[in-house]
Amino acid sequence: MNDAGNRQAKREAFLMEEARLIILKELAQDVSGSATSSWLEAVIRDEFMIPRDRAWVHRQLDYLAEMGAVAVKDAGTVKVATLLHAGRRHVNREIAIEGVKRPSDPVA
Repeated sequence: MNDAGNRQAKREAFLMEEARLIILKELAQDVSGSATSSWLEAVIRDEFMIPRDRAWVHRQLDYLAEMGAVAVKDAGTVKVATLLHAGRRHVNREIAIEGVKRPSDPVA
């Protein structure tokens, strides 16, 4: 792989890890611990400037489900994600989930 391709691959991996943390944090802030993929797509795009489509968000949700961080349910053309215990523990910095960016240290 050339330098440009390697850089692009690293950037995409970084964005996936970042988006997965954004998803977990967004779910943790919701009283129900759940959100639709369309909502998460908008948050990732509009608040964090990661312009990706819903299919990309679905792949991130599927990854988080494989890691035991969220439960995912199909609801028509969207998916509904619900935060699980492991996902909350990652957000709280109690564990580290591979492929998900670590949350920043709390500001004192």
